[in-house]
Amino acid sequence: MPSTAGPFFSGSFSPKLPTQYPEYIAPEICSVLGYPPIGQYADQRDLWWLARAALVLVRKGIPLSRLLAGVANAVAQTFSEGVWTTAEVVRASINKGHYYLELSERSEGGEVVAQTRAVIWARTAQTLLREFRRATGADLDAGIKVLLRAKPVFKAQFGFSLEIDGVDPSYTLGDLEAKRREIRERLKREGLFDRNRRLTPPWDYHAVLVVAPEQAAGLGDFAKEAQRLEAYGICQFSYANSRFQGETAAAEIVRAIQTGLRTWSSPVLPDAVVVIRGGGSVNDLAWLNDYELARCICECPVPVLTGIGHERDETSIDEVAHRKFDTPSKVIAGIEDMVRIRTREAQSHYESVLTRARADTTSASKDVQQLRQHVEHAARSTISQAHADTESLLNSTRHQSASTLYEAREQSREAFSIVRNEARTQVASARQSTPGMLSLIRTQTTSTVTQARRNIETSLPLVLERSSTQVRTVKQEVGRAMLDTFECASRSISLVCDRSQALFREIAGQGPQKTLRRGFAMVRSADGKTITATNQVSGGAQIEVSLHDGIVGAVVCGITRSTEGGS
Repeated sequence: MPSTAGPFFSGSFSPKLPTQYPEYIAPEICSVLGYPPIGQYADQRDLWWLARAALVLVRKGIPLSRLLAGVANAVAQTFSEGVWTTAEVVRASINKGHYYLELSERSEGGEVVAQTRAVIWARTAQTLLREFRRATGADLDAGIKVLLRAKPVFKAQFGFSLEIDGVDPSYTLGDLEAKRREIRERLKREGLFDRNRRLTPPWDYHAVLVVAPEQAAGLGDFAKEAQRLEAYGICQFSYANSRFQGETAAAEIVRAIQTGLRTWSSPVLPDAVVVIRGGGSVNDLAWLNDYELARCICECPVPVLTGIGHERDETSIDEVAHRKFDTPSKVIAGIEDMVRIRTREAQSHYESVLTRARADTTSASKDVQQLRQHVEHAARSTISQAHADTESLLNSTRHQSASTLYEAREQSREAFSIVRNEARTQVASARQSTPGMLSLIRTQTTSTVTQARRNIETSLPLVLERSSTQVRTVKQEVGRAMLDTFECASRSISLVCDRSQALFREIAGQGPQKTLRRGFAMVRSADGKTITATNQVSGGAQIEVSLHDGIVGAVVCGITRSTEGGS
């Protein structure tokens, strides 16, 4: 019981208590003052003095350390033992054997509603985390949901945190399984769960889209074998990179699959889509349990093959994929096995066809030989029969030709006699009718000539008049054209003369003498030839330099050629 003496309890006692004293003597204030809880005060005198002390503290204020110490005392009294709580690991780190965590709780909308720090001291972390890993196959890392036994701790210097001394692995396993079960049931209700698995398996592999993290360990093993298949022209592989962990991993994988499929020209598509990860912790599998990612796999128009890299653990995309492999190496091995099967089948078919062809060739050779013999025999028989038929036909033709020739000769004689008589008759008739026809023709010809002469005499003056008019018109036009041409030629000749005179005057004004007066010189050799280039002289040669007022004799001491004019 607090003493009535002291800095806060001195003075006379008033039996009348403040009507609102309970609000001043809350458990937190008792803790701050370092006094027992209110329930332990049996005397109203003590409560009265406690209320007055609390009122003084509220009015005057207390040190921060004392306030936080009171909070720490209250937390320690309230949570004397650990409490089981659920949370999601946001971050995790290790320092000197101690395991430091950042925990959070999210609402159904994904918003953070609570967040705090936690620690697993080294003395318990080694055993605790080893048992958790053995039970779940995962590390206590970011993105995983856990059920923890934690003791709340408040320290004035470091604030609030949790000291963890227990982890329930069954909750983590149940959370992962519950999430997969929720995705599975939703896809089944929508009729999408086994859509990709119902697709016809690829008969052979010619083109494959590979979705994997960039520079992943498993990707290297896969690509090594894939390059060998590409080198032999068996299969073509196209790669699309994506992250496989983090909050955006599922969306990036979906985008990589959709973008990769669009690189093929419709309606041509790859034979399969391969989703591989290879390496990494088991915790990363939680990011692959996503509804949108699983739905994308279900709706993929080609079979999807997965190789996540864990034999024991399975994700939602493994459940809905056309076929699941444990590792990326087993995925490429499965593709190679299918290629080998098709190769062996093709080789078997080839050998079967070759054997059948050989047998058919042998049988055909025998049939051809028999047919040839049959044809030769039939040909001989046909030729013999043809010889006999030909001889008989020739004799018959000879006899018939002789008979026909005799009949034709007799018919020709009769026809010749008839024609000759008919000709004589027609000649006689023509002789009788010819004079009359000649007279008629003569009369018609005379009439026609007379009429033509009259027509010519009538139209001739008109034609002459029209011709004269046209000739006069043409003469006038030709005269005007000649006059225009003459005037144009005169102007052109005058202009040319003027320009020529001006040019002559210009040339006369630009003579050599005038050029020399402007500072130029004319160089000649000893024999009087004009020198215009350096290659026309040599060292020691005598030259003449003509200036406007005389000639200077010189000897060539050196030659410098310009880069524009020579070397």
